[in-house]
Amino acid sequence: MKKGIHPESYRLVAFKDMSNDEVFITKSTADTRETIVHEGVEYPVVKLEISRTSHPFYTGKSKLIDTAGRIDKFKNKYAKFSK
Repeated sequence: MKKGIHPESYRLVAFKDMSNDEVFITKSTADTRETIVHEGVEYPVVKLEISRTSHPFYTGKSKLIDTAGRIDKFKNKYAKFSK
């Protein structure tokens, strides 16, 4: 390992999966201004869209997220070309 290139300011940080509100604690140097209280202790928090608790690869469940009917719009738009 090269000397002097790795940060030394590791601290405990809470990572929160916003899709299922799962929180896990690990050491990180991530910069954040928000905090969260988890199990009675206050931690800096990093918000994630997806993590190991919600990713289909790890859960084995496929979840289709269709916001504003995008899939239906696509199918309707190109339905006229299929015969």
